[in-house]
Amino acid sequence: MKRIFSGVQPTGQIHLGNYITMKNFVKLQEDNDCFYCVVDMHSITVPQDPETLRKNSVDLAALYIAIGLDPKKVTLFLQSSVPAHAELGWILQCHIYMGELSRMTQFKDKSKGKEVFSTGLFTYPALMAADILLYDTHYVPVGEDQKQHIELTRDVANRFNNRYGDTFVIPEPMIQEIGARIMSLDDPSSKMSKSNPNEFSKITILDTPDRIKKSIMRATTDSESEVRYDELKKPGISNLMSIYSLIDGISLKDIENRYDSQGYGQFKKDLVEIVNNHFKPIQDRYHEVLSSGEIMEILKKGAQDADVAANLVLDRVKDKIGFVRF
Repeated sequence: MKRIFSGVQPTGQIHLGNYITMKNFVKLQEDNDCFYCVVDMHSITVPQDPETLRKNSVDLAALYIAIGLDPKKVTLFLQSSVPAHAELGWILQCHIYMGELSRMTQFKDKSKGKEVFSTGLFTYPALMAADILLYDTHYVPVGEDQKQHIELTRDVANRFNNRYGDTFVIPEPMIQEIGARIMSLDDPSSKMSKSNPNEFSKITILDTPDRIKKSIMRATTDSESEVRYDELKKPGISNLMSIYSLIDGISLKDIENRYDSQGYGQFKKDLVEIVNNHFKPIQDRYHEVLSSGEIMEILKKGAQDADVAANLVLDRVKDKIGFVRF
C-alpha cells in the first residue's frame, strides 16, 4: 500500500475548492495507507482568535468524517497533537535556503502590502515539508496552488538524503486534472478563497440552500449564452462546468450536450439543485458527528497513531544528523 498525506487549515469554513481536494481523500482511503491532518499549526502564521481556532479545528475534523472518511481506514489527527511536526520543521528550516523561501508564491501573495508579518509565514513551507516527510509519504493530494511547496519538499528531501544518506521517501504531488483549481465565482481569474470579502464569491460546504442559490445565480459568466468549456475565452462558465462535473460525475462534453441551446439560466438552476442535493447529507452527518461527541475520541486515537508513525521517521533523522539519543 502507498502512503498518502494531506492537510487542510482550520481557518473558516471549507469552500468548494477545498472540498474538491478533500473529496478525493475518500477514494484514496480504500487502497492506501492515509494520514489526514487538520494543520492548525499552519493557521497561526497569521493572528487567530483562540476560541475560534479551537472550534474551527474540531469542526473541520467533523467535516472530514462527514464527507466520508472512515476513521477505521485512515489516521485523522490535529497537527499540534504530534510534536514531531515542530521538531522536524526546525530541522528542515536548517536545510532550506532563504532564497528558496523568498520565491514561494504564497508567501509573496500573503505578505503583499503588509508592513509586518510573522517569520512563521516565511518559513511555512519548511513545516509543510515536515508534515509530508514525517510519514514516508508517497503521494500528496493537493490543489494546483500547492505544487510549488511539494517541489520544495522534494528538493529538501533529496538534499538531506544526499548529505546524510537515504532518509526520506521522495513524495509526488497528486493533482486532479479537472478542478485542481476552482476559481472565484465573482472573478474567474482568481482562485476561490476563504479571504475574499464578497460572500457570494465562494460556496462553502455548510452554506444554506438559499446562500448556495444566490452564489451560483450571481456567478460571473460572459455575454454569450452557449454552455461550452473554454478556459481562455469563457472562464466563468468553464469554472461552473468544472464544479458541475466534479459534483455530479458527468463529463464536460456531456454537460455541453445536455445544455445545447438551453443557455446559462437553466444550467445555473440545475447546478444549484445538484450542489444543494450533494451537500445536504454531508451537512446532516456533520451535525450528527459534532452532537455525538465522537470526534474527540477519533482525534485522540488518530494523534496516538500518528505520533508512533512520525517518531519512527524523526528518530531516523536524528540518528543521521548526529543528535545524541538515549
